[in-house]
Amino acid sequence: MIRRDPDLFDYGQFQTELVLQSSPITAFKKAIRQAREVLDERFANGRDIRKLIESRAWFIDQILQTAWERFDWSDEIEIALLAVGGYGRGELHPYSDIDLLILLGEGKQETFREPIERFLTLLWDIGLEVGQSVRSIHECAEEARADLSVITNLMESRTIAGPEYLRQAMLDVTSPERMWPSDEFFLAKQKEQWLRHDKYNDTEYNLEPNVKGSPGGLRDIQTIFWIARRQFGTSDLPTMVYKGFLLEGEYTVLTSCQEFLWSVRYALHMLAGRAEDRLLFDYQRQIAGLLGLKDNDAKLAVERFMQKYYRVVMEVAELSDLIKQYFEEMILGSENDESVQPLNEHFQIRDGYLEVTHDKVFEQTPSAILEVFVLLAQHPEIKGARATTIRLLRDHRYLIDDKFRADPQNISLFIELFKRPEGIHRNLRRMSRYGILGRYLPEFGDIIGQMQHDLYHIYTVDAHTLNVIKHIRKLKRPEQAEKYSLASKLLDKLAKPELIYIASLYHDIAKGRGGNHSELGAIDARKFCERHNLPAWDTHLIVWLVRNHLAMSSTAQRKDLSDPQVINDFAQLVGDEIYLNYLYILTVADINATNPSLWNSWRASLLRQLYTETKRALKRGLENPLDREEQIRHTQIAALDQLVRSGTDPDDAEILWSQLGDDYFLRHTSADIAWHTEAIIDHPGNNGPLILIKETTQRDFEGGTQIFIYAQDQHDFFAVTVAEMDQLNLSIHDARILTSSSQFTLDTYIVLEADGSPIGHDPERIEEIRQGLIEGLRNPDEYQSIIQRRVPRQLKHFAFAPKVTIHNDTQRAQTIIEIIAPDRPGLLARVGRLFREFELSVQNAKIATLGERVEDIFFVTDARHQPLSDLKLCTRLQQALIEQLSEENGIQLSPSSFTI
Repeated sequence: MIRRDPDLFDYGQFQTELVLQSSPITAFKKAIRQAREVLDERFANGRDIRKLIESRAWFIDQILQTAWERFDWSDEIEIALLAVGGYGRGELHPYSDIDLLILLGEGKQETFREPIERFLTLLWDIGLEVGQSVRSIHECAEEARADLSVITNLMESRTIAGPEYLRQAMLDVTSPERMWPSDEFFLAKQKEQWLRHDKYNDTEYNLEPNVKGSPGGLRDIQTIFWIARRQFGTSDLPTMVYKGFLLEGEYTVLTSCQEFLWSVRYALHMLAGRAEDRLLFDYQRQIAGLLGLKDNDAKLAVERFMQKYYRVVMEVAELSDLIKQYFEEMILGSENDESVQPLNEHFQIRDGYLEVTHDKVFEQTPSAILEVFVLLAQHPEIKGARATTIRLLRDHRYLIDDKFRADPQNISLFIELFKRPEGIHRNLRRMSRYGILGRYLPEFGDIIGQMQHDLYHIYTVDAHTLNVIKHIRKLKRPEQAEKYSLASKLLDKLAKPELIYIASLYHDIAKGRGGNHSELGAIDARKFCERHNLPAWDTHLIVWLVRNHLAMSSTAQRKDLSDPQVINDFAQLVGDEIYLNYLYILTVADINATNPSLWNSWRASLLRQLYTETKRALKRGLENPLDREEQIRHTQIAALDQLVRSGTDPDDAEILWSQLGDDYFLRHTSADIAWHTEAIIDHPGNNGPLILIKETTQRDFEGGTQIFIYAQDQHDFFAVTVAEMDQLNLSIHDARILTSSSQFTLDTYIVLEADGSPIGHDPERIEEIRQGLIEGLRNPDEYQSIIQRRVPRQLKHFAFAPKVTIHNDTQRAQTIIEIIAPDRPGLLARVGRLFREFELSVQNAKIATLGERVEDIFFVTDARHQPLSDLKLCTRLQQALIEQLSEENGIQLSPSSFTI
């Protein structure tokens, strides 16, 4: 602890201030403010973080002792002021709670009631965040016996004022001999940690992690110390090394990790001005700067900082698991030699865990490093590796070098892991956690802890990669087979499923290198295949999958799947049904492993539609693509058949259809056309807009709600419609806009709730939507006032300059406008208003929200229903869109922002 620090607290000067000030509160507040400023300046200047947090605890000691001395505690001295919890350890961050225990001798409660109340009131008046309890020694014992958090706090106590013998008496009655023996304490702390990890989705990779509570955070480090203190009577790291509980290298790593996390927490408190342990987007960039990181060509400073953070918490999580397992073996394990089951000359099973037969196994036979994980996959009944074996693995990781990677036996073992029917993901994750995978595949080591600073990718690249494999494995489970029925069936059909796991391992391997990660990853994948002696066909498939792993999701979300040419182009890329099957499975898993909120019924239906249409095109033959006129004719015949069976006059239907263009019949199914036609014929022309709403049951639109609007075309129709849908908290995923020759608009929107969930069969909600749209379309001038909604906190931190590109469609007489911009409430309405000002007609729209950004594509024509041909008009339109979207985000643009 700090002995004396006059720059932080000058006792003589403080006593003078107490005399000079009319109220002691003013002097105390001044001292606290000055100390905070001194410590913050030291932090900014790079002072050792351990000394900083110990200095703050020392300073608070001085303040509390001085405050304590202002009260008369009588001559009996049967009262003591104790620091407990983190403060008891002598560690205090800028705004951490100051946990105090006022410990009383038996029967002294009434004696000290009045001075205790006055003492605590003074602490609150001077602005200290105090958490306090007042207990006798007996009450401490009763509370500790019943509450794990109480016994944990008391274990870390120290006396600030009053007699030390009171604390010693309290420690005696709460010792392991009297309550919470080390085995019970260990099990309770283990359960407590499981529950805490579950709160954070059991992952170190939250976008805004809690530095204290998340997996791999400070609480995990402290849990190790608590268990050690209960078992050994000490949590001093050097003592733990001396007793053989920690290895010297583990001690060094743990200390380094703790100090880094302390620095992050100190910065968080300092920037927030309060006890904030969440590493919010609000502070991530600033902390990166405080820690001396700067942007470079490859990565932003904030990305480098977060990669460092994730690597640290991964190291803590690995060590925490190792040490807790060591505890479990030592505290709870059996010493019965009969529980040992030999496996081979290198390994045996003890108490359900894999262990080496002797300490020289890895040194004498380096390939045994990979054999560990193959054996664990071959024997799923084994719980894992024993702590001693994990330690030996960590100690012998240095053996994995180029010679090791080129060894045929090691190559064979690694490929064997991908061919196992069980345990692929679990053991790849173990390999990663123990630092083996990143050494065997250095390119994988480069992406460990790498995070993209956005709301779309919620995992680091390495965690996402392993999650893709995990998701593919889960497709075989009954509950997943129902949710992902097509992908599950296709997985069973794969002749070589190991190829999709290898492709998954490499699909994002080149992220963060500054180039096209798909192309760079394909190069890495080819090198892997060649080094592992894979056949030419296998190599070609893996490389093709890595190079094209984004093609299916991009086509489904960005292109018009009703266009036969789009399907034919995609079928040409895929080439055959086997490649299509592999790519579909990889795409489904990739989306789910990127961000679970991205997967919804609408996105699922688009992928299934693209798969089905492409498969049909492949079976028909790439040299014989489907003709547009043929598709229209088939659709009309099927729709007319349904209408006649429902009693509709076919002549009425054909009169209506004559006013519609070909695109209407290409974009809608025969069932929808029959549904629309019957409703339009029955709808009185002077009764306002016709709005039809239903949850789509067709596989093409499964789970989305289809809203069909038929109305007289009017000013700002698209803008008003999307603004009202925004007000109704609907998320638009597809828009098909058509105008008949009689100047009626026929618009179809596929929507979900704002959180991505389906609306379903909810009559009240459907009626609310219908009435809201009718009201909005009847009062179009009011729409500008209804799009004002507060921007969510997280979105405010992603105000990048919008990008707008404009080009003509080579296949159709349309202009394509692509917008990439920060997601903001009312964005579609603003875009629609500008389109109307430029007299543009929206023919189709593909709406995609990817985390904090939107990637929307609009297919438009001019007032003469022709693609845009005036370059100056296109330039003005692009500038207007960028300026509108930038103004909404508070972005200052330079002239170079505008290109076309």
